Amino acid sequence: MHTETSTTEALTPIAAPSGDPSDQHLAPGQLRVIKRNGALVGYTEDKIRIAITKAFLAVEGGQAAASSRIRATVDELASTISATFLRRMPSGGTLHIEDIQDQVELALMRSGEQKVARAYVLYREEHARQRQARGGHQPVEAHPSIRVTLDDGSQQPLDIGRLRILITEACEGLAEVEGELIERETLKNLYDGATQRDVNTALVMTARTLVEREPNYSHVTARLLLDTLRAEALSFLGVADSATHHQMADLYSAALPAYVEAGIRHELLDPRLVEFDLAQLGAAIDHQRDQLFTYLGLQTLYDRYFIHKDGVRFELPQVFFMRVAMGLAVEEPQKNRRAIEFYQLLSSFDYMASTPTLFNAGTLRPQLSSCYLTTVPDDLGGIYSALRDNALLSKFAGGLGNDWTNVRALGAYIKGTNGKSQGVVPFLKVVNDTAVAVNQGGKRKGAVCAYLETWHLDIEEFLELRKNTGDDRRRTHDMNTANWIPDLFMKRVFDDGQWTLFSPSDVPDLHDLIGAAFEARYEHYEALAAGGHIKLHKTLQARDLWRKMLSMLFETGHPWLTFKDTCNLRSPQQHVGIVHSSNLCTEITLNTSDDEIAVCNLGSINLVNHMVNGQLDTAKLQRTVNTAVRMLDNVIDINYYSVPQARNANLKHRPVGLGIMGFQDALYLQHMAYGTDAAVDFADRSMEAISYIAIQASCDLADERGAYATFNGSLWSKGILPLDSLDILAEQRGAQYIEVDRSQTLDWDAVRNRVRNGIRNSNIMAIAPTATIANITGVSQSIEPTYQNLYVKSNLSGEFTVINPYLVRDLKARKLWDPVMVNDLKFFDGSVQQIDRIPADLKARYATAFEVDTKWIVEAASRRQKWLDQAQSLNLYIAGASGKKLDVTYRMAWYRGLKTTYYLRALAATSTEKSTVDTGRLNAVSSSGPAPVPQACSIDNPDCEACQ
Repeated sequence: MHTETSTTEALTPIAAPSGDPSDQHLAPGQLRVIKRNGALVGYTEDKIRIAITKAFLAVEGGQAAASSRIRATVDELASTISATFLRRMPSGGTLHIEDIQDQVELALMRSGEQKVARAYVLYREEHARQRQARGGHQPVEAHPSIRVTLDDGSQQPLDIGRLRILITEACEGLAEVEGELIERETLKNLYDGATQRDVNTALVMTARTLVEREPNYSHVTARLLLDTLRAEALSFLGVADSATHHQMADLYSAALPAYVEAGIRHELLDPRLVEFDLAQLGAAIDHQRDQLFTYLGLQTLYDRYFIHKDGVRFELPQVFFMRVAMGLAVEEPQKNRRAIEFYQLLSSFDYMASTPTLFNAGTLRPQLSSCYLTTVPDDLGGIYSALRDNALLSKFAGGLGNDWTNVRALGAYIKGTNGKSQGVVPFLKVVNDTAVAVNQGGKRKGAVCAYLETWHLDIEEFLELRKNTGDDRRRTHDMNTANWIPDLFMKRVFDDGQWTLFSPSDVPDLHDLIGAAFEARYEHYEALAAGGHIKLHKTLQARDLWRKMLSMLFETGHPWLTFKDTCNLRSPQQHVGIVHSSNLCTEITLNTSDDEIAVCNLGSINLVNHMVNGQLDTAKLQRTVNTAVRMLDNVIDINYYSVPQARNANLKHRPVGLGIMGFQDALYLQHMAYGTDAAVDFADRSMEAISYIAIQASCDLADERGAYATFNGSLWSKGILPLDSLDILAEQRGAQYIEVDRSQTLDWDAVRNRVRNGIRNSNIMAIAPTATIANITGVSQSIEPTYQNLYVKSNLSGEFTVINPYLVRDLKARKLWDPVMVNDLKFFDGSVQQIDRIPADLKARYATAFEVDTKWIVEAASRRQKWLDQAQSLNLYIAGASGKKLDVTYRMAWYRGLKTTYYLRALAATSTEKSTVDTGRLNAVSSSGPAPVPQACSIDNPDCEACQ
């Protein structure tokens, strides 16, 4: 028996011969097949069935046809293959013969028919070699000519030479990508009369379908997309009709002044940008940095960030970064030098400014700040003034955090009307609807979080605001909520004590008291209530309220748990006010009052770009941090303030929030698993280094520009650093209620002596979610563990695969990367844990967020928190969630000194894994699926850019 001959007979019927009846009268929506000779035929499952049957005959001989097992297997495989194509193209479409043979090959492998699959693979390889020896039969040769339709309706031949240049440039410097494959597959998808946009789309679509095979195709796809972007922008600017990547080495310098002139003429850019030496700045643009983008990053910029006029985006990637740099340097004495310095940092992805800064720097309305925190007063005029401020801030700004603790509770006496209050909830409904109504003209969704302190009498109803049941007039489905929890409540939970709820109108000073002073006054009010002197109150077991908090958090994702005393007792600014809440994403901890709306300006260091040979490059880190802190400080003076209280607070205290992203990637580069002591230690040491450098960078700015106005009396002025403020917390809370690792490796005494002489910014560090800017730079978000190693991302341009390149690299090194592995990753939702052939060390290293024990996330956060003067946006992932697990996790968060927590992301205990039924077969799974996961802006909602 000759396997090749038999298998050839098996494969021939897949593509109907010319003149086959299936060629005729193809119905709309029907699946069609392109043969190698270019003929178009109808798809039929019978041909798949015949082909697989003959493949079995090739290996097992004539008895295979009579085997009931083989007949059943053939029917099952043919149906599975057809179902795959129907799911992929439910409205019909065109397949190539190679696509069908790929699926036959994969189906045979996955069914365990390894001998048949191997024979099939050998057949395909041999016949591909034979076609190549005969001069090939490339798809382009099946079409004597493909003409491209121009905008004016005329046609010209497709420029194959330019097509190959674009593909060659797109593949430059990238390993394991095939330009010939892209060309071949692109030409399959083109037709005579296609437009130039169709050609560009075919290139991009072809490359992005290959990402799951090799992650570097994401870079290829981005580079091919750039051709469309260049044509659109350069044509609008009158610089050129189109350009290749290498031509941009000269054209960028011409594009910059044309862009600035057009932007000012159309009243989109700040006229002061013409004051820069545009020739010098244009010469500084590095066109090679266009090559750094992944497809997701570039598409994100194009869809949401680039400046446009009448729908035409005339901003190119490097011009975009230069515009942001110019906007941040516009008031610098040496503006050209600083603009180039800022551009180098942004365009290299070493650091990325927050979304509002990227949106608006260099424009006519430079609203560059990310976060706003407000306190709502307890009077009707003040409440509606706060709602107005919310609307104005939402119109031009980012995320809002509102402190509602001042507002009297349901049933409280109102002297002005001799009536009773309706409490906080009806006003929060108005806040919710305002956030929906005011969304920056559709550019960004309004986003707000309401905070309420745990002793407020409305707290139980506040916990239920996000429920889907009950009176909808007392529900807020579109806003976020958070508990503002004093230490005394947590102590009562630990000690199983009672807790009393009050209306703030009866206990007005509790709102502004912290630590031991709060405890003493609270106990005084409890005594008054017990004696009948405070009528409106309620007493319950602290643990009962705690359980309800956790229950609502699990059910609705809200309210988040944040800790009042930790935020205040460690605040450098406790001498001039109180922190009444955090912000939308829980990383900002700044004072608020009637005349101060706290503002914070964010940016994040890309840890990945500061790793060299598995070590943190502290010299480079110092250069990055010094420039980043300067850029953030500049934001304060340049920023547009839509309300005067925000301007007052920001200029007085000058807070900034320098954070990090790519933490998980940095662990991969060190071959570390997230759930290990080594990873916790890296979290500690890396944050220590950033804190050490950032504090001194702010001191350097103080030497140049002066200390911030309220420096005297701050913890900084006393030489008390964030690490030292843990002593204040332990003293006020009680040492038995806190356990934080205090280790350090750097000379902090020198920093203590330095800060006593002045520092430029009241607050310097905060770790934001970095949801969108991490996409732009192509790294993992913030401090998050990997959510999935492979997933399908949806954006305005459709769906495409995102895959963990580090995992692919390691699997390739061990010769484990193949199409079956790709499909197993898809089936197991990006998890490697149940794929038997993946070694244990890789399973540990590439454990996803729900597979990392939550204690490691908390421990790493605790180590970072000791170095931060603000907080960190920390999602908590709990698999097999139960009341006990939630209880232990959040107690641990408080006990380990965390200031805030963000979303709880939980999977039910019965739905945390897909288990193999038969370890001899891949992908045999139980029917249970994951429980619904609360939506988080940092992962599940790609449109949320409230902070970053």
